[in-house]
Amino acid sequence: MMLLCLLGLAATTLAQQPRMRGENFQTEAPFVHDPVMAKEGDTYYLYATGMGIQRMTSKDRRTWTVSRQPVMTVIPGWTTDSVPGFGNHVWAPDVIQWHGRWWLAYSCSTFGRNGSAIGLLSSRSLAFNLWKDEGCIVTSREKRDNWNAIDPNFVIDEATDTPWLVWGSFWDGIQLARLDTTMHIAKGQQPRTIARRYDPNYKSAAPNPTSKYAGTNAIEAPFIFKHDGYYYLFVSWDYCCRGAQSNYRVAVGRSRTVDGPYLDKDGKDMAVGGGTLFLEGDKQQWDAAGHCAAYTFDGQDIFICHGYSATQNGAALLIQRHISWTADGWPELK
Repeated sequence: MMLLCLLGLAATTLAQQPRMRGENFQTEAPFVHDPVMAKEGDTYYLYATGMGIQRMTSKDRRTWTVSRQPVMTVIPGWTTDSVPGFGNHVWAPDVIQWHGRWWLAYSCSTFGRNGSAIGLLSSRSLAFNLWKDEGCIVTSREKRDNWNAIDPNFVIDEATDTPWLVWGSFWDGIQLARLDTTMHIAKGQQPRTIARRYDPNYKSAAPNPTSKYAGTNAIEAPFIFKHDGYYYLFVSWDYCCRGAQSNYRVAVGRSRTVDGPYLDKDGKDMAVGGGTLFLEGDKQQWDAAGHCAAYTFDGQDIFICHGYSATQNGAALLIQRHISWTADGWPELK
């Protein structure tokens, strides 16, 4: 099946003694790209794009200890076999606890291309940073697949206790597939597009300023958050990674079921270009913002993303905001 990676290449185990790379340091304004969080005990863990995946910890989500030791002290050999040109700059992780184990997905790619792979790690605890290589969840191939295997997000169907994976960037947009109990693509599953930046028949989008390969379907970084009977799909529109020139922003839709359809406030399906604008840069504090995640921590709903600072020459910094909910059940930022 085209979705499955060669598991025989995935024998590397990352549970080894860590190699320290200098001293840890603390900051209240961490530089991050593509942040996700988790909480174990009294400690928050933040993971983000970086060499071997960036890792930070905090007791209060205000002061962060930045670890010099990445999540991945060794990059599994299958990643470079699967993705030519990939090194150790690992993109857009996601982390979830399910069935007594932590699962961490990560992206292997090269900028503007869709020859990519999403890998998987597992651990009994976040505290020790010892992860087992669980191989590859899904790959995409140039000239074979019209989607890109990056930006993973796990979501659990609470009604059936079934894990799903949502992912995607550009090409035909955001993809969704059901997983099995090993957190790999379930037998017989094929990816299905659940969100696009534009209707497939729309032809007048401006040229992509970042890649001639990726096209203009500028949507990526999906994250699904369950609240009060709905699954909310957050996506990032337009273009990241250009500092102050970025125009990244976040849109949202919702569905009663994990597999959609996801509709915006006007009832338009996100699969044909729907989406309600949720967050964009104000050009005073932030030039742009995107690649988000949402959580319930200690009884509060929290939204995080990275923003391109308008006061620090477009540097990518962590944004954290509380989520409130309207009377008709749509999220707003406090």
